[in-house]
Amino acid sequence: MADIERISAQQAHAKTKANQALLVCAYEDEAKCRMLNLDGSISFASLQSRAASLPKTQEIIFY
Repeated sequence: MADIERISAQQAHAKTKANQALLVCAYEDEAKCRMLNLDGSISFASLQSRAASLPKTQEIIFY
């Protein structure tokens, strides 16, 4: 398992804008994810449904 690294909001924004990382809401509750939605983010449920098709090297940023 890879090390977990904390990054700034600015770094997360830059990586997601450049398509270098997926931005994922870590809450399993869809209603909570909708309330806390950030531009370009996906829900945890969406990540789970896409997980098998993601490359092993895909960077994922949870918030």
